[in-house]
Amino acid sequence: MGNLTVTMTDAEGGTHTFSDVEEGVSLMELGRRNGVAGIMGDCGGGCACATCHVYVDERWWDKVGAPDDVEFAMLDMVADVMKDTSRLGCQVRMSPQLDGLAVTVAPASGY
Repeated sequence: MGNLTVTMTDAEGGTHTFSDVEEGVSLMELGRRNGVAGIMGDCGGGCACATCHVYVDERWWDKVGAPDDVEFAMLDMVADVMKDTSRLGCQVRMSPQLDGLAVTVAPASGY
């Protein structure tokens, strides 16, 4: 059991707050483990799909940071629903500086 907190708003609008998140766990792992609607993680966390696409709350963007080139290329696959604060959940790993992080699961892409 960890001591970090994350709030996820799922693809259906439900809010889930997890207060026992371990350091190093990705948002994709957390979402899949807890059945968060819209987090599929089809590639298992290999940054090879975009089925764990989330929008980072703007207040957290500077701490989470922008995607690297590989992640951005994957996000381009869902350009129709991409936003300035888009990240792949598999690429965001929890750390003490992200304690309290809030994200929203992106809707499925029409591609």
